[in-house]
Amino acid sequence: MDVEPFTIAFVAGVTLTRWTTAWAERFPRQPLAFLPIGPAEQVAVLHDGRADVSFVRLPIEQNELSVIPLYSETPVVVVPKAHPVSLFETVTLADLAAEDRVPESLPVEDAVELVAAGGGVLVIPQSLARLHARKDVVARPVADAAETRIAIAWLAERTTPQIEDFVGIVRGRTARSSRSGAQPVASVREPAPRKPTARKPAARMPAKRKKPRQGR
Repeated sequence: MDVEPFTIAFVAGVTLTRWTTAWAERFPRQPLAFLPIGPAEQVAVLHDGRADVSFVRLPIEQNELSVIPLYSETPVVVVPKAHPVSLFETVTLADLAAEDRVPESLPVEDAVELVAAGGGVLVIPQSLARLHARKDVVARPVADAAETRIAIAWLAERTTPQIEDFVGIVRGRTARSSRSGAQPVASVREPAPRKPTARKPAARMPAKRKKPRQGR
């Protein structure tokens, strides 16, 4: 009998390996399926049933969803390799104020291509810059740009045991802990009573010998 796969949707830049590896170890009979998605599909894939959970890049419309933020992404600016910005370790938004910006509505790969051609600079999450790295562009952190956040989301009314199990893995729940999320309390051994330490008798100074009296 074939088992329906548990489908995970994810936006570009999310690395799933550590979670899917843990899932395969704990639930080897439950197969996984993967669905790469664009920003416009982050929530739609949950409502139309194409995915059980979705790794999304916030913000999203959270109506009817359960959403757990996971981590923040560092913003970087992508510039041509010969651009003056490439000489700095980090930059600020003020440093980029005079620069032409590549439209963020473009697919990231096309936007990076436009940067390489001299069509402007692009501020994106570091994970996307790494995903689309190439030799003719460089990325530098933007110190004061707003961070983006990655979260896991699912339809609250369709919460299944499989979703609870997977979300538990993502949140770091161990195989021994329950779905409720309560971590098992480690047993604490009472310290063994300390044996009274026998005191050593104080060292006595050797008695001074009296000198014999000499006869008169």
